[in-house]
Amino acid sequence: MEEIEPLIAQAAQSLCEASAVVCLTGAGVSAESGVPTFRDAQSGLWSRFDAAELASPEGFERDPGLVWRWYMWRLQQLEAASPNPGHIALAELARTIEKFDLVTQNVDDLHEQAGSVGVVHLHGSLFRFRCRLCAHPHRLREAERRAANPPACAACGELVRPDVVWFGEGLPLDALRAASEAAHGSDVMLVAGTSGLVYPAAQLPLIARQAGATIIDINVERSPISDRANLFLQGKSGEVLPRLAKALQDAKA
Repeated sequence: MEEIEPLIAQAAQSLCEASAVVCLTGAGVSAESGVPTFRDAQSGLWSRFDAAELASPEGFERDPGLVWRWYMWRLQQLEAASPNPGHIALAELARTIEKFDLVTQNVDDLHEQAGSVGVVHLHGSLFRFRCRLCAHPHRLREAERRAANPPACAACGELVRPDVVWFGEGLPLDALRAASEAAHGSDVMLVAGTSGLVYPAAQLPLIARQAGATIIDINVERSPISDRANLFLQGKSGEVLPRLAKALQDAKA
């Protein structure tokens, strides 16, 4: 990866000169912590189920127990994961840069575990639960993790669901608004570990670019975002981001 060293230095200089930076992270960042992507999570016993059966309002309506058991299995996977060097580097960047907003498509809490604060979760969080009808928040109990069916809402008696975005649902308006405002007001946008194929999240780099921001894409493979980025740093985010954070510290020294 030595050939990208000049690009890392160039990216660090852009960050050094920026007064507002926003970072968008995707599944690739968490995958380096052993968290399966959504598709990879449909392995083993779950491979015979269509994604819409496991992650849609219609699927939950047809078989809430099936959906609940799958998400409890996924929750167990997330809880076994730990932040990787990429997560930690982003928390370091936030402490170094005057204004740093972190937006993620991931439903885990690995950014928070690494020390990031105020993370905008575009697709919700698997560590939050709410009523499917009245949206009353629900605190998950230990026995409910092993239950065959979801619990009932304490406020209205309807079924509780994970507070994540399912197929056919819109993103949380507050999160989308915060992410869009951060992108529009940024000088630099970092993009790490996302394919750039899932909208409206993939629109954020375009918003930033149109507002004049420098786009820095970090990924193991080129993506539609790479083609529109000012800089493409090819590699794993867990390897590139720590080097970028160190380069920024050196540039500020």
